[in-house]
Amino acid sequence: MSAATPALKQQLHKIAASWPGDPFRPNIQLKTFFAYLAEHPNLTPTAVRATRALHEDEFKKKYALSAKMLQPASMPHHYTRLVEAFEKSAQGIARPWWKIFFNIW
Repeated sequence: MSAATPALKQQLHKIAASWPGDPFRPNIQLKTFFAYLAEHPNLTPTAVRATRALHEDEFKKKYALSAKMLQPASMPHHYTRLVEAFEKSAQGIARPWWKIFFNIW
């Protein structure tokens, strides 16, 4: 195996720097993992391409979900509410107890 080139290291460091932080797990960050991976002596171009593909949502674009999948007939607002709850939770906003009790969104 060959040593990682400086260009690969630089590309991976750039991706790691622009990776968003996880507000729910501040002690486990994917950007930290990518920064350490950039310093690995056996860094390959495949690893850098895979990281870039994750960062640019290539798989989300390639395998797009249909509206029927995102809004199932049984619970059409489920995923919208899930994303909203996740974003509010990251901001520290909780649902009121009465909405939880009566299962109201």
